[in-house]
Amino acid sequence: MWRGDVRAGELQQFQVPQQENQTILDLVTWIQREIDPGLSYRFSCRVGMCGSCAMTINGIPRWACRTHVQKVVKHNSLTIEPLRNMPVIRDLVCDMNEFFARWKQAEGQFRGGKSRDESVVRLSPDTPGRQLANAAIECINCAICYAACDVVSWNESYLGPAALNRAWSLLNDERDRYQLPRLKAVASGAGCYNCHSHQSCARYCPNELNPTASIAGLKRMATMAALKGEL
Repeated sequence: MWRGDVRAGELQQFQVPQQENQTILDLVTWIQREIDPGLSYRFSCRVGMCGSCAMTINGIPRWACRTHVQKVVKHNSLTIEPLRNMPVIRDLVCDMNEFFARWKQAEGQFRGGKSRDESVVRLSPDTPGRQLANAAIECINCAICYAACDVVSWNESYLGPAALNRAWSLLNDERDRYQLPRLKAVASGAGCYNCHSHQSCARYCPNELNPTASIAGLKRMATMAALKGEL
């Protein structure tokens, strides 16, 4: 297991008793309670709802609470590390400031055209735009896709799959009134055209989203806007 902070760190070995239906989060919690009280990690819900317990387990980004030890253990051992592509604050805790800054750069905030005093807009779930938006809205910002993305590791300015997926959902939301500025943001030098379609984000997303498909949609939308002279 990785121990250390922003200055230095290393992998340390721990012996943990095997238990039935044991998850990685159970294992890390046992180490923190029984062996090393100084071990730092994040968790909240313990049932796969919040995404805060994301870690790199045997080289793959996963939610620790949903990952059963018996499904990933190899030769009676495991390697547990913090997520890639983000600075390590301490042990298994990453600094997610840049991850959320990318969300802001991609204009990931919903901007409707109605006030709280006006009637709620009724949406048909059958329209093509609503279906595209619905396919992308279950992201909970766990940063699994960001950690899995090779382009993020190569290009520090890249917005990343989570931010671009969010932008795609909003660009297909008929209630939003900030479409063109958002499209300009995701078509920038750090935006959707950087994606190489490796599909790592889709492969490892615990909620089975496909940010690669969302990014492909952004590329088509931005290209059409450019051809029309809108960008």
